[in-house]
Amino acid sequence: MLTEQEQAILTFEGHWWTLPGEKDALVQEHFGLTPDRYAIVLADLLDRPDALEHDPLVVRRLRRLRDRTRRARTDGTARSEERA
Repeated sequence: MLTEQEQAILTFEGHWWTLPGEKDALVQEHFGLTPDRYAIVLADLLDRPDALEHDPLVVRRLRRLRDRTRRARTDGTARSEERA
């Protein structure tokens, strides 16, 4: 089972860009986590079946983004080329 905070993190990831302010500041304000710790928690969540069940759209989108970023790093592809 996901904790309330884990559920809130997934919800936040679904709409943080609609909120005023920078993501790092919002993370600190909403969750009391440093951006690095937040990234670790989020990365762990993406691999959990209960997170996928809770919010499949957000989890799948973030998994795709993570996989593209990993491929770009291993292939040496520039980030701007990835979007093209």
